[in-house]
Amino acid sequence: MRENLHRFFRAARGAGVRISPSESIDAMRAVSEIGFTDRGILRDTFLLTLAKSTDDKRALGECFDLFFQQPEITGPPTQDNEAGESGETSSEQMPPGTATSAPSGLSPLAQMLMSQDRNALAAAIANASAAAELSEIRFFTQRGIYSSKILNELGIAQLRDDLDALTASNPAEAERLAAATEALRENVRDTVSQALLLYGREETENLRNDILRNAPMSQLDQRQIQQMRVLIRQIARRLRERYSKPRKRQRRGHLDVRRTIRRNAAWGGVPFLTTWKRRHRDKPKIIAICDVSGSVARVSDFFLLLIYSLHEVVSDVRSFAFSSDLIEVSDILEELDADKAMKEIMTQVGFGSSDYGKSLADFEKLCLSAVTPQTTVIVLGDARTNNLDPRADILRRISERSKRLVWLNPEGRMVWGWGDSEMPRYATYCSVVRQCATAKQLERAITDIVAAYQ
Repeated sequence: MRENLHRFFRAARGAGVRISPSESIDAMRAVSEIGFTDRGILRDTFLLTLAKSTDDKRALGECFDLFFQQPEITGPPTQDNEAGESGETSSEQMPPGTATSAPSGLSPLAQMLMSQDRNALAAAIANASAAAELSEIRFFTQRGIYSSKILNELGIAQLRDDLDALTASNPAEAERLAAATEALRENVRDTVSQALLLYGREETENLRNDILRNAPMSQLDQRQIQQMRVLIRQIARRLRERYSKPRKRQRRGHLDVRRTIRRNAAWGGVPFLTTWKRRHRDKPKIIAICDVSGSVARVSDFFLLLIYSLHEVVSDVRSFAFSSDLIEVSDILEELDADKAMKEIMTQVGFGSSDYGKSLADFEKLCLSAVTPQTTVIVLGDARTNNLDPRADILRRISERSKRLVWLNPEGRMVWGWGDSEMPRYATYCSVVRQCATAKQLERAITDIVAAYQ
């Protein structure tokens, strides 16, 4: 049963429930007290000890129901139909687990199939699944492999020999055994499919996310947009966990040997009291300026969601959005949930024709005085000015006042400078210029920015 609990914890993690080793130990101790007799109490115990949010409770409950659901062992349907037509009582009409007679001289598996001992068949399939390490299944392409492994553990080879022997001696019984064998294969396939739902979900999601991370964000359909929102939140959570808790050595610094010896002179130099070299860190600030015009609005949507999710990492984050006019959207992002915030921003300034010169002039009036040598300014946009004045002089002043000026462009480098693109002129005043068309590129860029403050 301990092994079953470990498998359940692994399935729950695959369903998105974050379970630490200490939480697993607490859950196992609780289970040792309440036992396995009452499934309802067992389910509530897991919800109390493992779930940390409403989403966790929902995911954990679904995982529990699927994990502890015993696959229904079905008999051959042909015989049920024959019994219904004839109006006679058959072995398939008997209660589950009730065995009927079977010809002698057959293998144990053949006897279970012929007698329709469903409890014994369920136990045999469970034991064969454990022997075949079914919990290691990860991809749907492995269903056939694991089905074959389980059937081999059950003794399918001997069953074929029994079927050949009965075909020669008793064709009627051979037909019964053939139908029962097909039902057995179906039961094994159902068991494998259930295991795939439990243990393959994490790998399937990882594969889907890996594909999504490398897909151009401007070309996603509506279903993929929702998936990308979930992926962006996961990226933000990982970055918060990684950079919001500096290591103890980083917080404490390095040992200052000279000051430590001088401080402990009264004890003959024995270092009872230590002194550490501390590296002064300026309080970081980030200002994000996002183009939300029609050509890059979808990418900006994800960028704003990610950059504001990192407010726990840096001390001060301010966000601005523009098409032709620029407005501050920090309060919108803070007060509304993600979907409503994005909708509100797009309603106010989104999907227009971009005017970088006018927007930079608005930023100079609104926020240039807040740009300090501790500020990193991030601009997300395609730098397409619609042949209007680009006002690169304002960008130069922003660069001179800030610690770093980072430009993230969702277009490919091959088209920078073509048509109305002013990217080469803007790049002159930027500390970092990167292509940022996919979630992977966006994550890497934001990670590098945040890591510079650690």
